[in-house]
Amino acid sequence: MVGGSAVTVGLPLLNVFLNGNATAFADGTPMPVRFGTWYWHLGMQQKIFTPDKVGANYDLKEESMPFKPIQQHMNVLTNFTAFRDDCPLLCHSSGWIISRSGIAPKAGGDNPGETVDITISNQIGRTTRFKTLTATATGDVRDTHSYENQTTETVPEFSPIAFYQRVFGPDFQDPNAPSFTPNPKVMVRKSVLSGVMDDVKTINQKVGAEDKARLDQYFTGLRHLERQFDQQLTKPTPIASCKAPKTLDKETAPGGESSLITARHKLMTDVMVMAVACDQTRVFNMSYAGGNTVKPGYEKPHHTCTHEERLDPELNYQVNHSWFTRRSFEAWAYYVEAFTKVKEGDGTLLDNMFIMADTDVGYARVHSLDGFTVMTAGRAGGKVKTGLHVAGNGTSVCRLGYTSLKLMGCDVNTWGTKSNANSNPIGEILA
Repeated sequence: MVGGSAVTVGLPLLNVFLNGNATAFADGTPMPVRFGTWYWHLGMQQKIFTPDKVGANYDLKEESMPFKPIQQHMNVLTNFTAFRDDCPLLCHSSGWIISRSGIAPKAGGDNPGETVDITISNQIGRTTRFKTLTATATGDVRDTHSYENQTTETVPEFSPIAFYQRVFGPDFQDPNAPSFTPNPKVMVRKSVLSGVMDDVKTINQKVGAEDKARLDQYFTGLRHLERQFDQQLTKPTPIASCKAPKTLDKETAPGGESSLITARHKLMTDVMVMAVACDQTRVFNMSYAGGNTVKPGYEKPHHTCTHEERLDPELNYQVNHSWFTRRSFEAWAYYVEAFTKVKEGDGTLLDNMFIMADTDVGYARVHSLDGFTVMTAGRAGGKVKTGLHVAGNGTSVCRLGYTSLKLMGCDVNTWGTKSNANSNPIGEILA
């Protein structure tokens, strides 16, 4: 009591709130497990990337050497295939669309089904402020690798400042703040939404089966929004690891020069890490670079380089293409390591996450869909082993998507279509 009035002050996530091993909350509720994706462009070159050794303590080669600081936190999965069956080869679309949706696209612009992040967000992202957060470091709003359905792409944040303001701007409710005041704008939206949902129930009684199916999909979306509004109108649980990043007040320069993309990626990674740590989202996507990345002093962008650069006569690989690839893998290392720097329970934030990283091709010089490399990071709350190299032996790259869905609790018996259909998780990485 202060001055005759009751005052509530929030506390951080103290050890007393956790179980004896600091692996779950005191009441037995497990730490939340999050899911993320990371995308890089134009694959890798097997000759200087693929480890010779399978399993633990795998060897790092020239192109994979940036993984050294994070090798114990990640897995390298090589020699998978994105099967296109009777569909055309869409050079920079087929691979990632297959790996993220399980379905080969039939034409440019064809998004044949929702991507794996959306499926998972419908499972674990319904009660957070953002069902998903998506960002791209390329500076191009068109660079997204997530979509809700055939016609609805997930629009990424492409400005670090805009991304910061979206997450930590006026609508952000600090879980460690001493007081809590519901946002009036959210209250109004919730009130309007409740009215709309009542109208939907009424309309649903008067329409045919096809319209009922459409309304059901719409109604499900509204229910997701309502849960997110409830979260914003409820005082957050204190989270000791939640510390809003330093305010961004200067925009990074536009353009595709490699150092600019790297700078944007670092800023957006730092925002993403704290967005997850503060439980603003449990599903997130990051794209590092596209084919228009430029190397200082080199006349061709990355994509053109893969087509036109000759193999070095002594080294027998494309030297400039490898330069671009190594910048991508340095960015991946920064991304993964950033999540390890946030303590959570008896471990780190990364320990309670599962991140899948994928690309668009196997060998970019011929735009192949075999010899695919994908990667993972995080232990998914103890369900995943790390520090491994797994050989896919030509099996479908969709095994990673299926594994992700099962780890996140999605009720799927099989995932993918035709040659990509599988119910075979990547068992080597499962604990």
